[in-house]
Amino acid sequence: MKLSRILLSAFLVTVLSGVLTSCRDELCYNHYPSLGVALNWEYEWERDYGMHHSDNWDSSVHGFEYGALRPGRPEWVNLIQYSADGERTETYLAEDETSLRVSQEEGQSMLLYNGDTEYLIFQDIASLTEARATPTKRSRSSIAGVIMQHPGLSTTNPPDLLYSAYIDNIPYVEGHNELHFPIKMQPLVFTYVIRYEFESGLKHVRQARGALGGMAESVYLRDSHTSDEATIILFDCEVTDYGCAAYVRSFGVPGFPDEYYGRGTTKASDRPYTLNLEVLLTNGSTMEFNFDVADQLLKQPKGGVITVKGLTIKEEENKPSESTGGFDVDLSGWNNIEQDLPVGPSC
Repeated sequence: MKLSRILLSAFLVTVLSGVLTSCRDELCYNHYPSLGVALNWEYEWERDYGMHHSDNWDSSVHGFEYGALRPGRPEWVNLIQYSADGERTETYLAEDETSLRVSQEEGQSMLLYNGDTEYLIFQDIASLTEARATPTKRSRSSIAGVIMQHPGLSTTNPPDLLYSAYIDNIPYVEGHNELHFPIKMQPLVFTYVIRYEFESGLKHVRQARGALGGMAESVYLRDSHTSDEATIILFDCEVTDYGCAAYVRSFGVPGFPDEYYGRGTTKASDRPYTLNLEVLLTNGSTMEFNFDVADQLLKQPKGGVITVKGLTIKEEENKPSESTGGFDVDLSGWNNIEQDLPVGPSC
């Protein structure tokens, strides 16, 4: 009898231990399958399509190292899970690694993009095929030469830094388990280093700003292809010892990728690409320069270096006007900058 009680007690201890340390799937409410999401960032400011800037970079010419233009990590990421029937669940990630609850439903997909932007508008997020980003509008009436080359196009700010990733099918995870799941966040916005090199007359330039016409108006978050629609990007410049410089963010050229890129051909562009420079002279007048840069952009569809040379300002073009005598220049229209753009490689 005593032995029977001992065996019964041991059996009860074993059963109770099992109850306390595990649970049946159908009765467990605080354990669920999850993904251990790990974000890996690709910090690139341009894509190489044959120019080999990273291999041939001359810091003595540009004034900074190639890596100085690499973008940084965004503050947070918006993660959207799409179910098979189109329902959405949004999660905000502030860390590179996090545990994400997932269901065991098949046919789920996932879209990630950073949401800490100020000069981007996100559209049609409910539709994976149409989800895209577009820069905010910005106006300037003094780019008549560019507008003539690109009639009907809108004028915009340069876009903010933007990364995205798309997972077509979230992997199945058994209940109570967590699956390590690395995700590569790739840039959708790239930088063009723009150099306006003066031959003479730079001493007459007080301020400068520019425009780049013909660039993609939007980028699609799912696969990073750019829209066929184009826009004119407006930006501000700095005056340097060689001329003027700008570091301009863009989605790249429109309709990219297409059958042209990657074939190593020199096919002429059927799209116009116009680079503008507008300078405010010390006498208060302005001058405008416009350049066809289609050949340069064909080789650099996603960031790179655009250079125009031989700019001149003659002495007689900067004669003091009777109204100003060369002093008290009216800067109206030049100081109402709608976006405080960085003018160095930190952008």
